[in-house]
Parts: sequence; structure tokens; C-alpha cells
Amino acid sequence: MYFALLLCVGIASVHAEPCTSPNNEKGTCKSLYECDLLRGIVGKANRTSLDEHFLRKSKCGYDGDIPKVCCPDTDKLTCVTADANDGQCINIRACPVLLEMLKEPNDTTKVEYLKNSLCPGPEDPSVCCGPAPQLQEPVYEQCEAKVSALPPDPDSDCCGVDSSVGNKIVGGKVTTIDQYPWLVVIEYVKSFEKNKLLCGGALISGKYVLTAAHCVRGPILNRGTPKYVRLGEYNVTNDGRDCVKSDYGDDDCTDEMILAPIEKMIPHPGYTGLDNERRHDIALIRLKIYAPYTDFIRPICLPKIDYLLSPPADFSFYVAGWGRAYQDLKQGIYRNSDVKKHVVMPYIDRAVCQAAIRTLNGLEGITFEEVHICAGGVKGNSSCRGDSGGPMMYENKQLRKYEAIGIVSAGSLNCGREGIPTVFTYVYKYLPWIKANITP
Repeated sequence: MYFALLLCVGIASVHAEPCTSPNNEKGTCKSLYECDLLRGIVGKANRTSLDEHFLRKSKCGYDGDIPKVCCPDTDKLTCVTADANDGQCINIRACPVLLEMLKEPNDTTKVEYLKNSLCPGPEDPSVCCGPAPQLQEPVYEQCEAKVSALPPDPDSDCCGVDSSVGNKIVGGKVTTIDQYPWLVVIEYVKSFEKNKLLCGGALISGKYVLTAAHCVRGPILNRGTPKYVRLGEYNVTNDGRDCVKSDYGDDDCTDEMILAPIEKMIPHPGYTGLDNERRHDIALIRLKIYAPYTDFIRPICLPKIDYLLSPPADFSFYVAGWGRAYQDLKQGIYRNSDVKKHVVMPYIDRAVCQAAIRTLNGLEGITFEEVHICAGGVKGNSSCRGDSGGPMMYENKQLRKYEAIGIVSAGSLNCGREGIPTVFTYVYKYLPWIKANITP
């Protein structure tokens, strides 16, 4: 919308500088109006989430009120096909290979390939067109056969991969219906009361969910006992399948949510729940059933390296859930979101984070250690009550998958306050504990 409004502004002449586009192409930083490729994306009648993400990543500054973008030094946008070959992002009607696949809507392998071929481009719809693919059994069918209690190998394609490419959450955006398929909701039961959804978590294998210790131990148990984990959830108010319009204009629907009974809860033994330090705020939940591997239910990867030894230049995270999303002005209270939402949160150095919350009511007892990681502090964008236990997700663009870097642990009671970051449990430091407590 912001880009569209700026189309009414006159073109300004700006000094062009070299840059690198989101597709890692050499380009020139120039006015949006001097870049036909990106101006074409802005002008599309039905811009997709991929288009919006690409436009945001392409921004390289401003000339007054006019955005500058990294304009590729090519006449076509390059891309990587669904089977990892080089391609061009063009209209599907100009790509005979993919156009032919449209004629076989009952071939699940080809439908999956088409969904994964969408790309940010000036045509409507734009797809990544490359060599004719050698289609094999869909990845999810290969991974389904390998479902076990043990977390998948992070080097495989059986974790951290969703069907979108890279929205509780204060200031968050609605996710696509199959985004973050590892995200779960914990359902709490208390006699004579309606079941409550109080915490989130992340599926890390066919049997285990990673969450916060304060979600399964301490004061929260006064409100109910964790009994179930909702798998494949999108709209928590709907009992059946959830549907939204796809980028092709048809209905994109989930499978029905699976209510998985909890077999065992394993909070870290070092978590007391009696102080504000939030040390060892991590827990595992073992399910009574095996979670299937589908488009809407699949595990996230555990991290392989300690990112804090050398944080990437663009170190930022996605946090998603169904927590507080807006305030009821009449009642003066926040309401939880009905649908899954996410928000982007920048990494905050521990020392900066410690100073920011030193006098914050309820968090003043936290002393940052290597078991913590901080992010956020942007007004209107944060995790919030109801997102506790959910994953802090890092999109490893090199591997093209997500890793669970942290677990939502603590933050301001007034969510989304500028300069007040959120505290997360740093998962990498707990890998030995996680592996020691997972049994076949």
C-alpha cells in the first residue's frame, strides 16, 4: 500500500550506487520509478506476500519521500526453481513446462511443485521458470516415512521447511495458511471451565514439542493443566478446516486440526518458577500420538551452530502465535488473535537488553547469561502474553529453512513498547539437555 501511494509522487533524480538485490544479483540503488522491474511488482493488482517481502528487502534508502530500491542490472528477475535450478521469474503463461502442469490438478506432486514455484515478479502470477524438472516423490511423503521421536537431521529437508518463502503478536501480520507448520497451541483444562489456550510451542519431532518451562510449571497451573497440543492449527475459533484464498484465486484449505493428548511434560530441572530470572525457562512435551508430516504439520529444525559467537549482519527473527493482538477499547483489555500471526524482531545485544529492562516492573530480577537471547524493542511489534513458549525463528537463507533459535520467555506486560525488548531462552545452549531427554 505504501509503495502504491507513492506512485502519485513525481520522479526524482537520485545518485545511483551499486547494491545487491534480495536475489543476490548486482544492481543499482535508484528511485523506484526508474526501475521497471520493481515498479511492475508495485503495480500488480494482486500482489502476493512474496511480492511484498521482496519489495521490503529491495529498499536501499530514500530520496526525500521517494523510496530507492536495489534495481537488478538485468531485464528479468532471476530465481531458484523448486528443484534448486537457476530460473527466471516470469508469467506462468510464458513458461510451457509449468503451464502444462496446470492441466493436471489431481497430480499432487505437480501441484506441490507449482505452489513452490511462485516467485516475486512483475507478472501475475509470476513463477520461477527453469529446466524441465525431474519430479520425484514429494518431499513431505519421503519425510512422513521417517517420522520418529528423534528430531530430524537439520541438513535434511524434513525440518524447518514450510510452503511459503521468505504473521500473537502485537502489530503482527496474518500468516499464510501453511506458514510455520511447526507452530502449536497448548490447551489447558480446568474443572467446570472452558478449556484455555495459554501458551504456544514448536514441534521438533514426531513426538516432542519445545516450549517454555513456565508454560508447564508454576503459577500457570492455577489456570489449568496442560492436556492437549493443537497441531496444524490456523484459526482457533473454527472447529473444521480453515480456508483462505490462494494466490491462484482458489480456496487453500488446511487439513482438520489434530488435538494431540499430552503424555508427559518435562520442564528443565533448574527452573524454579519462583523468581524473575527466567533461567532454564525451557521444557519438552511428549505427545501420546505421533504427529504426521503434512503441509500443515511438520517440525522445525534445531540450531546447529552458536550464532551469538558471530551474529549475522542482518540477524533478525520471526515470532508467531495467537497471543494478544489488539485492545478492546470499550473493555480496556487485549484480545488474543483468532488466527496465526507473526512479526519480525531485530536481534538486541545482551548488554543493551539488560540496560533496557533493568527497571522494568516484573523483569528487574533478570540477569542476562549465555542461556538468554534478546530481540525486539520496536514499537508495536513484539511477542505478547499467549505467545509464551513459542519459537523465535531464524530463517537460514543459505539452507532455505527455519531454525528454532529461542523460546518466548519474558517481556513487558504492556506489549509492543518501544525500546523494551523481549527475553528468549537461547535454544543452542540447551541442545545437550534436549537430546538427553528425548526417548524413542
